[in-house]
Amino acid sequence: MKFVIQRTTQASVTINNTETRSIGAGYVILMGIHKDDDDSEISKWIDKILKLRLFADEAKPINRSIQDIDGEILLISQFTLYADCKGQNRPSFMQAAPPEKAKALYEKFVCLLKEKWPKTTTGEFAADMQVSLVNDGPVTIVLE
Repeated sequence: MKFVIQRTTQASVTINNTETRSIGAGYVILMGIHKDDDDSEISKWIDKILKLRLFADEAKPINRSIQDIDGEILLISQFTLYADCKGQNRPSFMQAAPPEKAKALYEKFVCLLKEKWPKTTTGEFAADMQVSLVNDGPVTIVLE
């Protein structure tokens, strides 16, 4: 799995040009699922995301977690994180999980994340989405 985590002051997603979901301060997380991924590390990733310290306190600009600030999460499925552009101009997505597998893992991840952090909202798997955010800092972290 691969995650791009962006610290944000606000973010929203428009789905199929109609439905909008939004958050305040927190994370926008783009999640890619590799073809070899399984559910064995989902809990580890969720714990890492919730404990990751990317928010400021009085002493340091990066010292508090999403839990510490009682922030929100907007999680977006993003198979293009596994794009391979080596030697070509058109990306190959052969490393991304096939849609059926990716959807099952994404939905399990969402379910467990919402159990541990109810202030989580999501995009919609395989939908046409437009994501808007104010990247605070800017702070962007890649986990894989």
